[in-house]
Amino acid sequence: MTVAVWSSDTRRHEAEGEVWVGVVIPGTETPARVDTILDALVAAGVDLVESSTYDDSAILAVHEPAMVEHLRTAHADWMASSIPEEVGQDRVVPYFFATAAMLDGLPGRSPVAAQARAGQFCYDTMTLVGPGTWEAAKAATDCALTAVEMALRGERSVYALCRPPGHHATRSAFGGSCYLNNAAIAAQALRSGGHDRVSVVDLDAHHGNGTAAIFYHRDDVFYGSVHVDPGAGWFPHVVGFADETGVGVGAGSTTNVPLAPGSGDAEWVAAVERIVASVSTYQPTALVVSLGVDAAADDPESPLQVTVDGYHRAGELLAGLGLPAVHVQEGGYHLSSLGGLVTAFLDGFGG
Repeated sequence: MTVAVWSSDTRRHEAEGEVWVGVVIPGTETPARVDTILDALVAAGVDLVESSTYDDSAILAVHEPAMVEHLRTAHADWMASSIPEEVGQDRVVPYFFATAAMLDGLPGRSPVAAQARAGQFCYDTMTLVGPGTWEAAKAATDCALTAVEMALRGERSVYALCRPPGHHATRSAFGGSCYLNNAAIAAQALRSGGHDRVSVVDLDAHHGNGTAAIFYHRDDVFYGSVHVDPGAGWFPHVVGFADETGVGVGAGSTTNVPLAPGSGDAEWVAAVERIVASVSTYQPTALVVSLGVDAAADDPESPLQVTVDGYHRAGELLAGLGLPAVHVQEGGYHLSSLGGLVTAFLDGFGG
């Protein structure tokens, strides 16, 4: 039976919309996601545990200190500037990105203006920072680390209700509605806890570019992902292709299985089977599941057509590896079906 870890502080992040192609649109990554999943877990009889609180050491084992400090202070700095009074914007919204191409070899400096600093670590305009964003993101990592601690004590399956999600956050940048990479933090914590080899399996509808990047040069953490094909125009657009398999000592430790838009249970489950086979060959001693359920047919954020049965089957396949597992919540935005999809996977894993 899976145990679930949660924190009420994960509700504190309220982006109040996104800026997409220059237009302010309603955000789908809302606090209501927490309550919808909680209700489903309770109805399914899953035991709930409140998270413990941890210092930043596990976060800093994965993320650059400067990015972490930016997330901690960005909203206060923004509110202390003239921007809220000038334009009426109380969320941190990046508009300027000092990319390598923009600098073109020039050294660059840390920007002084708050509106310029907003894009120093964020790589899109969708991932806004509000007054409770840091607290919620930190609480999400606490959920993941509590789940890891329980797994290290012998629990076979622990689910962490992480919100906001994390798998698009790289070592030194955030985006894609993600701030801190909960799955990568969990995987590194399992390594630090004594597991020599850990596998991360990403079921989210979108490639977890952040997790992939963090472990791309390493051979002690395997990353496998099934997701909608970025080559068909889907986020994260420029990475997540099948020929990305790792570099250096990490060569062969990444497996991506991109799927065509419209793919349903047959194609998706077959892709999960491929990932499971790769994990089995890798022979890890612990598993982290990036449990995004936005590949579901009703979800507004992807074109995949996976059903409850597909997620249940994925749980069964991953359980077949016989590994202690930490399941970290990623995407899933259709509130009416979200909780049922999560519990279907957990039920499949729990057998």
